[in-house]
This record gives sequence, C-alpha cells and structure tokens, in this order.
Amino acid sequence: MSWRSSFRCSKFRHVFGKPATREHGYDGVPITRSVHDNHYCAANPCFIAVVTECGGGGSFLVLPIHHTGRVDPQHPRVCGHSARVLDVKWNPFDDHCIASCSEDCTVKIWDIPVCGVQQNLTQARKTLIGHSRRVGLIEWHPTAEGLLLSSAYDYKVRSDDFMLLLSVSFSSDGSRLALTSKDRRVRVLDPRTGKILQVSYDKTHRASKVLYIGGLKMLLSTGSSPWNHRQIALWDPDDLSEPLYEEDLDGSAGVLFPFYDPDTHMLYLAGKGDGNIRYYELSAEKPYISFLTEFRSLLPQKGLGVMPKRGLDVNICEVFRFYRLIAIKDLVEPLSMIVPRKQLEIFQEDLYPMTAGNKAAMTAQEWLRGVNRGPVLMSLRPGTNIANPYPETPADKGLERQLSALRFQAAGATSWTGRSVTEEVKVLLSAHIN
Repeated sequence: MSWRSSFRCSKFRHVFGKPATREHGYDGVPITRSVHDNHYCAANPCFIAVVTECGGGGSFLVLPIHHTGRVDPQHPRVCGHSARVLDVKWNPFDDHCIASCSEDCTVKIWDIPVCGVQQNLTQARKTLIGHSRRVGLIEWHPTAEGLLLSSAYDYKVRSDDFMLLLSVSFSSDGSRLALTSKDRRVRVLDPRTGKILQVSYDKTHRASKVLYIGGLKMLLSTGSSPWNHRQIALWDPDDLSEPLYEEDLDGSAGVLFPFYDPDTHMLYLAGKGDGNIRYYELSAEKPYISFLTEFRSLLPQKGLGVMPKRGLDVNICEVFRFYRLIAIKDLVEPLSMIVPRKQLEIFQEDLYPMTAGNKAAMTAQEWLRGVNRGPVLMSLRPGTNIANPYPETPADKGLERQLSALRFQAAGATSWTGRSVTEEVKVLLSAHIN
C-alpha cells in the first residue's frame, strides 16, 4: 500500500485542532520560568494543575477543570516545596491525588479536596525523602496502584551504563520501562530489577524523549541528527540495534514532546517553543507512519498537559485534548482535536473503542511479586459501566472506603495514617549522573 493511499483511507485525515476562546481558557496564570524540558501541566476530568512561578519556594496551581476565565492572582496554591517545582502528575486511579517533585530533593503526595484548593495547601499527605539532589521526573505506574517512579540528579542509585535521565515511559502493562539519558541513547529495562535489556547504538539519532507505542509493539523517540535536525525514530523494543524508521523533520531547536493515543493510533508531536502540533497515524506495517496534518498557532507553547480519554467530550467527536501553556500570555489554552462527523447525536463507536479507565488492575504488592496485567478497560459510551475483570481483594475494598471518607474532610485535614509509606507510594527507580 502506498503512502498516498494509506493517507486517503484514514478516517483521521480531517482531524482539526480547535482552540478554546480566552473565556474558556485559564487566563492570568503565572507559568513557571523553569528551563527544564518538562510539561509543567497535568489534567484529569476534575482538575488541572499548572506549575507556577513564585518567590521563596515552589508551588503549583490546582483549578477545577471548569474554573475557566480569569484566574485570581491570589488564588490559593499548593506550596509545600521549599524550592522550584519541576514536575506534577495526577494519580491515574485517583482524581484527587497528585504527586510533585522539586529542586528541594523531595517528592510529595497531595490530597486535593473535592471542592478544590480553598486555602494555601502546605501539608502533603506524604513526603518522600531519598534523593540528595533535585528530582526532575516522576511517573505513576500505569496499572498497579500506588507505585511511583522518580528520577533525580543524584548518585543515590549507581549504574555504569546510563547517566541522567531525560525521559521515561512504561509499557502498557508496566512490565518494561523505556528511557533516554544524557548520552542520548534509548534503553529498555526491567523496572523490578533494574536490569537493562536493550540499548540503542545508532549514531545518526540522538534521542531526547521516548514513548512506548501501546498495541503496536514499538517505541518512538524524538531527538536530533548529527546535523542538529529534529528527528523521530521508531524502534522494535526487543532489538534496538537499529531503528525501524527514521525521519528528519526540521531544523528547529526546541525539544519535541511525543504524545500517543493507543485507541486511534494517532501520534502528536509538539515542540517546546513551537506554535504548531503535527499529527500522524501509526501502523504495524511499513511505512509505519503517515503524516495527517498539523495545528498551527502564532503563540508558542512552553509545555502541554493532556486530558485522559475518559475526560473527553464524545458528543463533539473529541479524540484528544491538550492544555497548551502559553507563557508569554500567562494563558493555559485548551486545544481539542476533533474528527468532523455529521451525526453527532450518535455515539461514534469507531472513534471510541474500550479504553484504559481509572481502576487499578492490581496492587503494588502483586506487581512486586511479578504479576503483569494490562489496564482495566472502560467504555466511553454515556451511561455504560464496565466491571473490573480482575478479582478485588479485601485490602482494595478497605482502601476504597478510606478514600471515600477522606474526600469529604476539610482542606487541611488530609492525611493517611492507616498505611505505611511503602504501601502508599513506592519509589521504583532513582536516576543519576555518572
């Protein structure tokens, strides 16, 4: 099949980006001036979190997702870190729990009240102290409850094979971890043991970001060529000796952030400092990747948040949603990716197959014992409820009751005393500089 014919038959060839009006964005947000290549934004169906600039410590804003328009400059913040916040990530199984990491060498776990942050939140549920230098990346496990990965600029865990991490990505069942490091190579390792399984040695691609392509058994990395052209590359995760596909894109300098939707097999590439977002369709057969089109804007993005699939508006055929951080305007701009359809009153099953939901597939203890499970799937059809196919343990039921009670406590009275730190959050990996 030729590239042209595969492009023409794609149901996503007319996907377009629809930015929200300023009234439906988040205006007046003092976006961080940090130069790290992170997203600085995280979203779920309840809240949006944005790392902000502040003096005398580190903070981030948490706003109800429908709290659009002008943001009060005195709006309460989450401000328990003593230095700049570098990354924030929502717990995929709890829309009121968020993790943050900072230059103060700590990782903190926060409980956000149902009504949002009504006063400055300084007391975290848990503070994880194990790094001796700033913590630059955090990532929740995709299927096991209460497992968190952190990466820092310290020597806490030594490995002779890789240096400071630039990005990490779990496989869909969390049994493998792909990463890029300061030496610009792609690696695949076993996150339970830390054993490195594959290392790339391709000299024509210097990787900066990596992403597992769920369902297609591939990895995607973005980076640069020896001539400083921005590149993308596709890899077989079981054989990183050479890329399956490699393409030069342009000569811009900003890091390319990759985003992948396993339900539509669409790939989005957004460059830091760019105003455009390219989108592609991926397949398991050559040529593997087909360019669709791109969204263009005159306003450059500093970072981007992404709404989980369960938070999209299926009534308008929205298949992806970004939250673009436009620092020069102090603006967070929602950007909806929409497939044009005529009969919007009918649920579009071909656009919305069963997708990863907000239920954990297993406990942390099960994963540590070697159990591998894919995500618990849910339907996006309104009014549909899919039962968890995995057996629920008595501990899970007790935890659910604790969470239900916790959500209705006042903002400042949030703590978990029934479980140890290792039960609530497990730091799987700490990266370092050789």
